[in-house]
Amino acid sequence: MAVYTEVTDEALAAFLTRYDIGRMVAFRGIAEGVENSNYALRTTAGDFILTLYEKRVDPADLPWFLGLMEHLAAGGLSCPLPVRDRGGQNLNELAGRTAAITTFLPGVWPRRVLVSHCEPLGAALAQLHLAGASFAPRRPNALGPGAWHGLLQTSHARADEVQAGLGPELAGILDAITAAWPAGLPAGQIHADLFPDNVFFLEGEISGLIDFYFACTDIYAYDVAICLNAWCFERDFSFNITKSMALLRGYTAHRLLSGAEAAALPVLAQGAAMRFLLTRLYDWLHTPAGALVTRKDPLDYYRRLRFHLQATDATAYGL
Repeated sequence: MAVYTEVTDEALAAFLTRYDIGRMVAFRGIAEGVENSNYALRTTAGDFILTLYEKRVDPADLPWFLGLMEHLAAGGLSCPLPVRDRGGQNLNELAGRTAAITTFLPGVWPRRVLVSHCEPLGAALAQLHLAGASFAPRRPNALGPGAWHGLLQTSHARADEVQAGLGPELAGILDAITAAWPAGLPAGQIHADLFPDNVFFLEGEISGLIDFYFACTDIYAYDVAICLNAWCFERDFSFNITKSMALLRGYTAHRLLSGAEAAALPVLAQGAAMRFLLTRLYDWLHTPAGALVTRKDPLDYYRRLRFHLQATDATAYGL
């Protein structure tokens, strides 16, 4: 369940008086997502999403996230648009949490990824990168390569609880990835978490991209590598090169990958798999029993990582 903070009808009604979006008609918790409390909100003016930011989100980052969303929406990308109150603010306090209202996007995310989803996804990712290029503020990637050794250290001693010998194995692989990490590749604003549940489709077309709360300034091709991990593996963890080719075809139709970017895809894909393996490993080992956060199996990304370690060049991904 995504709702950690309950909101009363009275508190919400008072909150809405700051905005020009009418009176509340209905609202309900959205049982998806793990970071924040999300509500579907209907007012006399239409449908919106109400988000209360929980403790895992640094309030100091929120103006950057919402500013990026406003910039992308103005650039033609279909993403939630923060609603500003009568005083021009897009952040206010509700139920002891910083909160925002954003526009509602129609559509559903694909529970099963098909090849037909991947080319539009690649195109949307390229459009995000292009639209974000003129957003000047920068936000370092707090979960980038510089954080990975520290993340592993927090779980190393107990990693054998997940798989025998996992800690030392990951330490060796991580050393190799960071030693080979590329420098000087094109960079800008990236989503960094564009999993299927953050992409809405309607009648076969993408209707919107959501959840920009891991967005940051980093290598564009790393964002591509994250999507290769998230969209192109089957349930048995085999890599579907047809999906990968479709994703890359959609991306390069709008933004070409340089030779250096293509050459770096294997190590970038390794790094992307490592990043999600390590955060899942941390949550798996440190989330208390009965917590509302749903733990995800870190070995799902260990299996993806094994594939990328065998990739010698970009032909493994269909380039």
